[in-house]
Amino acid sequence: MARESESGFPIEPVYGPGGDDAGQGRLGEPGAYPFTRGVYPSMYTGRPWTMRQYAGFGTAAESNARYRELIEHGTTGLSVAFDLPTQMGYDSDAALAHGEVGKVGVAIDSIEDMRILFDGIPLDQVSTSMTINAPAALLLLLYQLVAEEQGVPGDRLTGTIQNDVLKEYIARGTYIFPPAPSLRLTADIFQYCRTALPKWNTISISGYHMAEAGASPAQEIAFTLADGIAYVRTALAAGMGVDDFAPRLSFFFVSRTTLLEEVAKFRAARRIWARVMREEFGARDPKSQMLRFHTQTAGVQLTAQQPEVNLVRVAVQGLAAVLGGTQSLHTNAFDEAIALPTATSARLALRTQQVLAYETDVTATVDPFAGSYAVEALTDAVEEAAVDLMRRVEDLGGAVAAIEQGFQKDEIERNAYRIAREQEAGERVVVGMNRFRIDAEEPYEPLRVDPAIEERQRDRLARLRAGRDRAGVGAALSALKKAAESEPGTANVLHPMKDALAARATLGEVCDALREVWGTYVPADAF
Repeated sequence: MARESESGFPIEPVYGPGGDDAGQGRLGEPGAYPFTRGVYPSMYTGRPWTMRQYAGFGTAAESNARYRELIEHGTTGLSVAFDLPTQMGYDSDAALAHGEVGKVGVAIDSIEDMRILFDGIPLDQVSTSMTINAPAALLLLLYQLVAEEQGVPGDRLTGTIQNDVLKEYIARGTYIFPPAPSLRLTADIFQYCRTALPKWNTISISGYHMAEAGASPAQEIAFTLADGIAYVRTALAAGMGVDDFAPRLSFFFVSRTTLLEEVAKFRAARRIWARVMREEFGARDPKSQMLRFHTQTAGVQLTAQQPEVNLVRVAVQGLAAVLGGTQSLHTNAFDEAIALPTATSARLALRTQQVLAYETDVTATVDPFAGSYAVEALTDAVEEAAVDLMRRVEDLGGAVAAIEQGFQKDEIERNAYRIAREQEAGERVVVGMNRFRIDAEEPYEPLRVDPAIEERQRDRLARLRAGRDRAGVGAALSALKKAAESEPGTANVLHPMKDALAARATLGEVCDALREVWGTYVPADAF
């Protein structure tokens, strides 16, 4: 049923060029190839996007309390942030973990931490996204084990693991293994989830971190889609059919304050991916051709100066994501340029999404910007630039070969330098930082993580190791190493990995077992 405007005029669910071909213009209809206008016919006219607030800090118990609070205030999906040791595959008592435990996310060392993290949260009723890459398989299996303890089978679990290690080599750096075994692990996850967790999104191919490192919108989607092509080729080489795994692929993009270009970027990305999947890989299932994506507002555009101005930035960025057709959204808290968000600022970030969903009329009609001269021209321009960059990646031998030659990293760094120079020269205005400054900032008390967390995690690990079956853990880790030594496609490492985690092997022990077999990645420019 059509909604009405404030003046009482009807707002149609879908608008088109008018006349006999209304809704059938060159862009096609929403929910139809090439999906320029959105991946679903009704988009937000049926229900809003998933409001997924990224959170996690300190201990599992502290993060659990934050998740419960977010759910109480209307979050419809959880998004877990892990600390750096967890992201790098180290236990909290490892020497390299010192000083970083619980700082930028929650510390997860074993199944015991995972139980606490989701205590009292029914895993068959929430969708959970986990921002984890190199050790993604471990965190996914720990989640499945906790769900099984709740009596929830794998076919009822919904959510996403980021599991995108290629962008780690390009822009972020939390890699563990070299590219070849990392891609093998990705293919094993695809195969495992097809039967064990069929509703789970097995990868979130991410441009967000490239954008945060300085990539332009065209670079962001070009290098992200090039990585996506590499993952598809890896799965096909492992013997999977494209329509067996492609419907569970998802993407993750940034949303900046440049609203028009961001809307155009999302539209262009959908169109390119649909064409690649149908024409290059022969995908026949429309779900394989859809580019479904999560969006996070641009952390790199937040300022520590006059942090309350970030409220305005986040609202504009969130609006751009919604107008661009995102499937889920995280809105940053206004104080994240200073520290981890407080409970109050995290709730306010969620309220920003709720205002967009329930107080504006952007959810009344599908694809409100379709037919805009400016947006359509920008969509074509972004698409052309992105396709050109993707062609250059292919000419270098594909995403992995281009990464090894430093192509994507060099391109992003050049763009980041250009942006920095423009900001320093005042040509690119940043309110409160290079223009409209004030002499004295109002005092602000950030959230601080208790440094004693590291000692408490060390104590928990000591008790865990003392109370478990040491021989059983050793046997399970040996079985994992044997599977990792096998040729790709002959043994799926997730099965012995799950056994090891169930036996209370720690995250660091499992990653160390794989490091022994696969080694660690050292970038070419590290020397």
